[in-house]
Amino acid sequence: MSTGARPVLARFARSAPRPVVVAVAALALAACGGGSGESAPATPSSAPAPADAAPAAFPVTVAHKYGSTTIDKAPKTIVTLGLSDQDAVLALGVKPVGAVDWFKEQPYGKWPWTKDKWGDTKPEIVGERDEYNIEKIAALKPDLVIAQYSGMKKEQYDTLSKFTKVVAQPEEHPDYGAPWQVMTRQIGKALGKDAEAEKLITDIDARFKGVRDKHPEFTGKTLAVADSFEAGKYSAFTKTDPKAIFFSELGFTLKPEIDTLAKPGWNAAELSAEKLNVLDVDRLVWVTSSTEANDRIKAEPLYKKLKVSQEKRDLFVPYQGPDIGAAFSFNTVLSIPYAIDEIEPLLTAIK
Repeated sequence: MSTGARPVLARFARSAPRPVVVAVAALALAACGGGSGESAPATPSSAPAPADAAPAAFPVTVAHKYGSTTIDKAPKTIVTLGLSDQDAVLALGVKPVGAVDWFKEQPYGKWPWTKDKWGDTKPEIVGERDEYNIEKIAALKPDLVIAQYSGMKKEQYDTLSKFTKVVAQPEEHPDYGAPWQVMTRQIGKALGKDAEAEKLITDIDARFKGVRDKHPEFTGKTLAVADSFEAGKYSAFTKTDPKAIFFSELGFTLKPEIDTLAKPGWNAAELSAEKLNVLDVDRLVWVTSSTEANDRIKAEPLYKKLKVSQEKRDLFVPYQGPDIGAAFSFNTVLSIPYAIDEIEPLLTAIK
């Protein structure tokens, strides 16, 4: 996979789970101590400890897809395995010692909304998407693993639970389908920081409301978010995808037909050029990685026939450089303010 292709694949990664390969390291597990997910926390590493949660907050029990996990005291060494989980953890004053890559985009220092939060502290990269390096995770001796925006499998959960506490993805939503509010609350509860998490959510909700109040013209207009990762192939994101959720909270109406075209368990509908009419909406947002991709889409004969194209109501947003597409793809309490600041003037410029 070329470096230039990674941003496109990174966006499409949210469309569906990938097959999972779990490398179980018996020696590493033995070194960390066996036991169930409810065992005593492992000895913390030398990484900076998070701000102390109120002692009264613990023990806490967090329900998730694979049952529930009781955390007896404030965790000191945390690994995040969800693609964007580190954002909420950082927002709550904690620096994870380990995190996963999203197609090798390195979850530290890269994105403008997290640079100051990470500072000079870099997490250990312990996997890519849902393929976790159990040896690396075990070596960090975490007392808590968080996997919210993830497709963690039961066997992975069971393996990790042998040596640490694990809070898997929310049960009531599909993998990669939980709203940012739900994931923030789960993370806040696990860290003993419920009040701080609620404050983050309230502040972000206020930002969205501010945009809706300022731009009542958004209300009632249909919008779709799409990308094209190769010639002749297109993707339109469903209502459970963070990108679509972001625009719905700005006041736009998503097109239900996109959800009906998506495969079960997928966050996007795959479209051929003949199916592009489903994207003939009031506002169409393309998340792209290059001018070549933009030109290719615009040159598609069937796309040229759409009113959204002819009337120039389509918007081509870069995934990075500036990192607008990445910000609303993450759709977290840290990235949303940046995404709003960047996308609002672009949307209002469309007449």
